[in-house]
Amino acid sequence: MDSSPSQNRIALIGIIVENTDSAERINEILHEYGQYIIGRMGIPYRSRGVSIISVAIDAPQSVISALSGAVGRLDGVSAKTSYSNV
Repeated sequence: MDSSPSQNRIALIGIIVENTDSAERINEILHEYGQYIIGRMGIPYRSRGVSIISVAIDAPQSVISALSGAVGRLDGVSAKTSYSNV
């Protein structure tokens, strides 16, 4: 797959983790896509029992969709993607 910067998209994937048992697998998936990740921030919201993760990514559309889908299919995890117009 050609991942030249001109064919890449910039996106933000928002992840809500309600099942902490999925945390290890989330980290494994993010590691697999590490070459595309610009940065990530995790916020444990202990009083509500959830964690919020934001992932900034610069990758081909298919890679972004695959990452978001893989994370979103985990038990107790939801993921939504917002794309830049750049």
